[in-house]
Amino acid sequence: MEVDPDLSSFGRSVRRRRIALGLSQEELADRAGLHRNYIGGIERGERNVGIKAVFALAGGLECSACELFGPPDL
Repeated sequence: MEVDPDLSSFGRSVRRRRIALGLSQEELADRAGLHRNYIGGIERGERNVGIKAVFALAGGLECSACELFGPPDL
């Protein structure tokens, strides 16, 4: 399976913010109303996340949806 750089970048952004908040994937899943396996897939860049899930993640991560689409990783 080929890794999509955009999905990987988004997943790393979610992971960084989750870790900064001291949350496990399961805790983020609970906060966002998503399944913990889905969170793992997002963080690994395996999931093409729908807009509703982006807003749910942002709520769970206490940030705006825009903040999850930061500049590309260097």
